[in-house]
Amino acid sequence: MPKTFDLTGRKALVTGGSRGIGAAVVEILCAHGAQVAFCHVDDEANAMALIERLSTVGASVHGRACDVADEDQVAALAQWAEATLGQVDILVNCAGIGGHCAFGELTIAAWDRMIGVHLRGTFLVTHHFFDKMVARRWGRIVNFSSQLAYKGGGGMAHYCAAKAGILGFTRALSYEGAPHNVLVNGIAPGPIETDMLKGLSDEWRAAKMGELPIKRFGEPDEMAPTVLMLASEAGSYYVGQTLSPNGGDVMV
Repeated sequence: MPKTFDLTGRKALVTGGSRGIGAAVVEILCAHGAQVAFCHVDDEANAMALIERLSTVGASVHGRACDVADEDQVAALAQWAEATLGQVDILVNCAGIGGHCAFGELTIAAWDRMIGVHLRGTFLVTHHFFDKMVARRWGRIVNFSSQLAYKGGGGMAHYCAAKAGILGFTRALSYEGAPHNVLVNGIAPGPIETDMLKGLSDEWRAAKMGELPIKRFGEPDEMAPTVLMLASEAGSYYVGQTLSPNGGDVMV
């Protein structure tokens, strides 16, 4: 069992890896032996701080900027990741943005941006690595969705649609990957203490916590072990699943 979570020799790419859940994922993959590259958008200070902190304990970690909704930037990211790591065995699509907006006030630009970062971004990045994983007959892809993909939420039509699309994408792609030992799975967190929750009123926070059986929001570090399991041999029989560390917000 100790070697079940061992990622020594594996190469991982994490999108949205400079802070929040993404940074926690980078850290846990490094801690279990993986070489890790990650990308971020306009977050150079946090990215450099993360690299410096992990490098001091001997981790192999690299970061660069990339807007995952931009096809050219993703192509450059893929080229850089393979040049830096040699190949990508583990892909974690964690990049995301938030935002509340009543549907009647939702602009086409805001809709396109939300779908672009979450759903288009997951597709673009995955598209660069999937066939190469298939050819090597080993790969792990973990896509971040949300509990709101299941339950919806007022003022969140664009976000819920994007995250629900990731659920479908994950399930469909798993059929193509599994025969070649490329396992595609997802994670649907509940409300987590990240920048996405900043700016919400104390009243909203209190009401939401009251709805949760666990009576608190999650922490990024509580999401990362699920990624580790799916990325390692511990997750070798998970195919097309979306796991839900959500404090009981949705029970499926």
